[in-house]
Amino acid sequence: MMRVHIRVGTRASRLALMQTNQVIEELKHRTSGLKCDIIPIRTEGDRVREIDRSVVNKDIFTKEIQEALIEDKIDIAIHSMKDLTVDLPSAVIIAGIPKRANPHDVLISRENRRFMELPAGSRIGTSSPRRRSQLSAVRGDLDFVDIRGNVETRLRKLAMGECDAIVLAAAGLERLHLEHEATEVLPIHIMLPAIGQGALAIQTRNSDEETIELVTRIDNSITRREVEAERAFAKKLGGNCRTPIAAYARAYSSKLTVEGMIASQNGRMLVRGRVTSDNPKPTQIGEELASSLLNKGAEALLK
Repeated sequence: MMRVHIRVGTRASRLALMQTNQVIEELKHRTSGLKCDIIPIRTEGDRVREIDRSVVNKDIFTKEIQEALIEDKIDIAIHSMKDLTVDLPSAVIIAGIPKRANPHDVLISRENRRFMELPAGSRIGTSSPRRRSQLSAVRGDLDFVDIRGNVETRLRKLAMGECDAIVLAAAGLERLHLEHEATEVLPIHIMLPAIGQGALAIQTRNSDEETIELVTRIDNSITRREVEAERAFAKKLGGNCRTPIAAYARAYSSKLTVEGMIASQNGRMLVRGRVTSDNPKPTQIGEELASSLLNKGAEALLK
């Protein structure tokens, strides 16, 4: 018999709760009579708001939620895919990946100037090595300042003049209904997104067949192909390291194109490539691209 009451674990931030409610609505749409209790869980990343993510473990926003799932305190865990490490505990699986939101990054500038219009010496607010390295590779005349905190906090710091522009994920802005704040959607040739950016991960225990069956009802096969390729690319490169890594996969019919890059922190060394294949196994396509970049010299950057 299908279970009709589940406990949903998530971070307690406004964005996380909005994402969670979207997932719950999708689940209820496909499962009549389903009841969901939201269990907010405080993570390490929430406890230290101004944390520098480049010097800590990548799972600071997911570890405690996964532990609650393994300990049967919740039935499903909902994460932003880009926060989830490529190596998962053996007791859990990603049972559902809903349709991906906008994967791009956006620039928000105080004077409404696009990226290439910013004056030399403009201060760009970001604590992301991935964003900093790619922007530096295109505009070596810009300065960067660390800006941390949630979306609203970063927008407030921009308005207060701590920087001239900031870079945020489009999906987060859109889920908070703040997309009007964006000055420019940064094109892929300038800014490849984080692994899995714009996608959500719904985890279950791998032994919980009833909940797995429920969650797979909202799994999007196209998004899953794309995300699996990106995560395989990062894993092959050692995706939990602090070297800037980015990838973006796009599925067209039977083909999958994966574009990826690895860079030095300052953007002076950047290795980038693309693979298109009709291989039905997206992980192999991601690994093929990673091997290609390693052959082009990416291994030196990993060291």
